[in-house]
Amino acid sequence: MLKAAMKRVDITPPTGLELAGYPHYPRYNTGAHDPLYAACMYLNNGEEEIVMVTLDLLFFSKKHVIKTRHLIETTCGIPGDHVMISCSHTHSGPWASGRLDIESLEAGKEQPHEYVQSLIEKIVGIVTEAKQDAFDAKFTYGTSLCGAESGVGGNRRLPGGPHDPLVSVMAIQDAAGKVRGMMVNYTLHPTFIHEWSEVCTADYPCYLKLQLEELEPGVIVGFSQGTSGNQSSRYYRQGESYDEAERVGRLLGKAAHKVLEKAQWEDDISIAVASDSHELDLRDFGTEEELRAKVAVDEANYKELYAKYGNSTNRDEYYLWQNANLKLLGSEDQLGYIVMQKNGTKIELLDDEGPAEVQAFRLGGCCVIGVPGEAFVEFGLYLKAMAGFGTVIVNELTNGCLPGYMYTPESLVTGGYETDTSMLSETFGIDLMNKALKIARGLK
Repeated sequence: MLKAAMKRVDITPPTGLELAGYPHYPRYNTGAHDPLYAACMYLNNGEEEIVMVTLDLLFFSKKHVIKTRHLIETTCGIPGDHVMISCSHTHSGPWASGRLDIESLEAGKEQPHEYVQSLIEKIVGIVTEAKQDAFDAKFTYGTSLCGAESGVGGNRRLPGGPHDPLVSVMAIQDAAGKVRGMMVNYTLHPTFIHEWSEVCTADYPCYLKLQLEELEPGVIVGFSQGTSGNQSSRYYRQGESYDEAERVGRLLGKAAHKVLEKAQWEDDISIAVASDSHELDLRDFGTEEELRAKVAVDEANYKELYAKYGNSTNRDEYYLWQNANLKLLGSEDQLGYIVMQKNGTKIELLDDEGPAEVQAFRLGGCCVIGVPGEAFVEFGLYLKAMAGFGTVIVNELTNGCLPGYMYTPESLVTGGYETDTSMLSETFGIDLMNKALKIARGLK
């Protein structure tokens, strides 16, 4: 008989902490629009036990994952490698990792250590409670559709390009048939709330959770991010506002609920766990002189476009100068990395995150794959297509971060913010995903 539980805890930081997500626009939170949560789902089939944790945070460093897993293992006996910790990737929550933006590195900004320690203790607390309060349960999983065709989001580098419209769901119910917990995964940057905001918010996942709580009173919902490195609402949203975040979140919540409407519940599932690691492989940006010349060209292009369209209300003209701005930020970061490394400055997102871990859980006919960092959607689609399971859920930003995006070699042709800010080589993403595919297939 399956035992399960779902728990959550408020992880909203105190006022005054810097918000992560738009590093070139420093913001210090003045409060919260909605609470940030840590949520966990615990499953035990009598032979194996696993726990999946989701955090309403941008990043959660691998060194924090290691510490959290150790405390979980010593506190309640769950093996550390049976714990998967993922982020929602909200851009309006506190830092809990190192950073790559050059301004912060040069200023020597540090993580909020007291907040991070409190966060770790809260995660250990809800996992311990979940194991203690586990009940006889049934489990289900599945997917539904809600993507660019619904005006939700899609490819932010190439409008109409590859995207993942699947809303993926895992859920547990008790003996009375009441749905007690849900884990929802979707592939879309939570960036409806932009750099103009100075308050904490989970962004659209907040409204996804509210929608499900209204449809299933008493349910606890956790949200994990799919491979959204090149996925956002940029060309698809009707605005940057809470109203638009609510529109999208509720659409996704209704789509997630459709999985429950057609669910086949199981009271006994097989559970298997596998993981592996891969050393970080870094790229060569060239010389400092070459990068200074590149920055000069990108800066001139940005200034020219901003002078023409900076005050325009036309969205297409807005994208012209904003994309040029992002390209400039990317080239500035490249230059900064070279200078920082030459000066011997510690870059935490590089020094604290290797080797990269890939992890997979088999939960009956469902496979959950966790990969670190931000990955382009093509990688997630590849894993889902090739892993050999009917339902494959890919959680990015899992068990750590990376020094930049996992991009496809093809994307280097056009360049841009994602590729320009990444310290990773063009083959790193392929190599890591093939390792993830190998361990997932091994679980069959």
